[in-house]
Amino acid sequence: MVMWVFGYGSLIWKAGFNFDERVVGFIKDHRRVFYQGSTDHRGTPEFPGRTVTLEPAEGEVCWGAAYKISKKEDQEIALEHLEVREKQYDKKAYLDFFTEPTATTPALSGVMVYIASPDKKLNVNYLGPASIEDIAKQIVQAKGPSGPNREYLFKLEEALLQLGNVNLVPHEFILVMYATLEQLLFL
Repeated sequence: MVMWVFGYGSLIWKAGFNFDERVVGFIKDHRRVFYQGSTDHRGTPEFPGRTVTLEPAEGEVCWGAAYKISKKEDQEIALEHLEVREKQYDKKAYLDFFTEPTATTPALSGVMVYIASPDKKLNVNYLGPASIEDIAKQIVQAKGPSGPNREYLFKLEEALLQLGNVNLVPHEFILVMYATLEQLLFL
């Protein structure tokens, strides 16, 4: 049986596993938010970075990439890789995936997606909402074993632009990030 995995954050630009096909598309009724703390990749336990997760949002869509993995051996390796990489994401969901904005029928059903829930009992790294300025400041200052948190944001911006829709990038957020970065660098 074929396995599909949906990436909406770093999986867009760095899958890290073998796959047969990559399809650009979206899931419905969810939005991408910088609410998940990263203490193992883009931050530390003392100063967590912020990475994206999904939250329910009726009528909204979250664009990303779905990866088709056909071979059983590749599926096992991919799952092993993802369980380590996405270990701070406490929930797996199986959602419908669309490729056409006006479609009412999904292109794929049962696409696996990792989600960091807001339940602090299950997800101790959930940071939740904050002002755009506070999130930007945290992203600018945090760094972890995988590199600076701002690199994650900039790679996400680049990956979303490469998906072919300029409206996918939260421009206001990026502008605040650049302003915050500039401010901190010249203090």
